[in-house]
Amino acid sequence: MKLKIGIFDSGIGGFTILNSLLKTRKDIEVFYLADTKRVPYGDKNFGQIRIIAHEICNWFKNKDLDALLIACNTTNACALDILENSLKVPCFDLINSVSDKVSKKNIGVLATSTTVKSLFYKKVIESKRENVRVFQQACPEFVSEIETNTINLHKINYLANLYLDPLLKKNIEEIILGCSHYPLIYNILKNKIHPNIKIIDPSDALVNEFNNSFLIPKNDCCESIPYDNVRFFVTSDIENFSKKVKYWLEINKEIRLVNLRSND
Repeated sequence: MKLKIGIFDSGIGGFTILNSLLKTRKDIEVFYLADTKRVPYGDKNFGQIRIIAHEICNWFKNKDLDALLIACNTTNACALDILENSLKVPCFDLINSVSDKVSKKNIGVLATSTTVKSLFYKKVIESKRENVRVFQQACPEFVSEIETNTINLHKINYLANLYLDPLLKKNIEEIILGCSHYPLIYNILKNKIHPNIKIIDPSDALVNEFNNSFLIPKNDCCESIPYDNVRFFVTSDIENFSKKVKYWLEINKEIRLVNLRSND
């Protein structure tokens, strides 16, 4: 019997969590929800994100989930309590999961503007570890650029330099990619920093937390990533999202249109 897992994001950022999960186990059925009509979430205010979180929970309620993997850092930072209390299933979030992976003293966080304003990363990490300093950097244009069908490498490189520079001046020793979209440009970011600076992808920490709670069946290893038991749902533009699925995941899948907002 397969575990029913919900994953949501504003767009393709959740692909990083999806891939991390599917690399580790086959005993799952995934409902992947992308709120493409309102991407990006990172420029919305606290109240807007909490309303969206309620709508996401309402959509997932009849899916009989065994667990929810929160693939959006902004929703994680602003509405974790709503997600945990509304669905009544185990919720695995990026920020609390990755906070235990920090091992240095000077930590940089690249994140959306709303995640930075929430101070959630800073509060969680500094509450768990003594003598740690967390420096946050908002990256307001990253998600919109990553969500384009053809990435503008010149623009991404320009933005990467712009956002990394303030952190590098703080002599950071580790960088957390505090938005699930950012691991999609991991290599670009890695090439711009000293090899001694570790880049931390929270998706790995989240999936480890999930696998520690739901034990993997014996002999359930994956030689390749199996997408057969993944269903994709979007709130707008099926054709465009289908192109992104094909580009980033190298598969062709049916994409279904759903409505999250009752007043639409």
